[in-house]
Amino acid sequence: MTKETVRESRREKETIAPNLRMVAWEITRSCNLFCAHCRSSSTAGAYEGELSTEECLRLIDGILEVGKPVLILTGGEPLLRQDFFQIAKYAVTQGLRVVMGTNGTLITDEIALKLKQTPVSRVAVSIDFPAAELQDKFRGKAGAFEEAVSGIARLRQAGVEVQINSTITRLNMNYLNELLDFALDIGATAFHPFMLVPTGRGKGLEAVEMSPQEYEQTLNWVYDKQKELGNSMFFKPTDAPHYQRIMRQRGRADNLQVSLLGDKPATKSGNEAINSITRGCLAGTSFCFISHRGSVQGCGYLDVEAGNIRDTNFRQIWANATLFRRLRDLSNIKGKCGSCEYKIVCGGCRARAYESTGDYLEAEPYCIYQPSTLRKNS
Repeated sequence: MTKETVRESRREKETIAPNLRMVAWEITRSCNLFCAHCRSSSTAGAYEGELSTEECLRLIDGILEVGKPVLILTGGEPLLRQDFFQIAKYAVTQGLRVVMGTNGTLITDEIALKLKQTPVSRVAVSIDFPAAELQDKFRGKAGAFEEAVSGIARLRQAGVEVQINSTITRLNMNYLNELLDFALDIGATAFHPFMLVPTGRGKGLEAVEMSPQEYEQTLNWVYDKQKELGNSMFFKPTDAPHYQRIMRQRGRADNLQVSLLGDKPATKSGNEAINSITRGCLAGTSFCFISHRGSVQGCGYLDVEAGNIRDTNFRQIWANATLFRRLRDLSNIKGKCGSCEYKIVCGGCRARAYESTGDYLEAEPYCIYQPSTLRKNS
């Protein structure tokens, strides 16, 4: 067998076949808040060049040419788009499961009822602190916490499933237990801690970004709480692909079985497509992001364009974009991530690698694990 044949065989084993399961779509960049961590540096007012209603409906048709992923309508603040419910309803009638990411401050009784009737399957509300003063400061608006809490109450009253998203930094890592208690108290189905990727306005938080050791501690806390609470709460750490390694390491120690492709824990709602943990970095393999102007990216934090739906149809971008092809071939990954035995289930955060080095194929900079090959060599 030649060296070229060996390399080709290895590449085939390390190539992930694309299977689009989720699309996050920034349907507007406008926002009524001024959050410290905002990846898009969103502000109030209109943004030029946003996709028209007609373009949005055509994009949904294009997504359907690839499959039927969960469609996450986000922003900015998605409820600031006047045609939000027209877009959401069209997607639902075409067979897509639609969820929404919001800051929660604009949810009236009427909006909560319309979300239920559309139906939007789940609404993710961002709560980063369990106290009004701290949340309001982080979100850039007095009263933001109380408005979000009132919005959540209206959603629950209308029978809409709620998820709590929290961006974790050194500012709030000591409030994790209180944030979890908040999620449990309001009847949330899921708690998603987002590990900060310092992009956009979030670059201003680099000084309070957790260290690799603190990431490890936080992800072990998530594992412990998931084990403790079982099906009463589903945890999905986001922008933390090395949680896949931690699950396997801890699972072996606890004599638990963790499949190669990841667990699909049962939940109160049985919402497998939304709840399932498949692998670490999903960019370009089972997930992509679409901006308010139609730019398709691996995720919202990886500011590298795969293509634009105004120039090329979505199906072609998903199938053929150079960015996605590189991300699917794990033999391209460099540094310690490239030699790691957990590469196929983790892959490292490509966005964090890009922000740290300018190369989205470089090693994840916030993982303390040393691959076995490197340990042997040292």
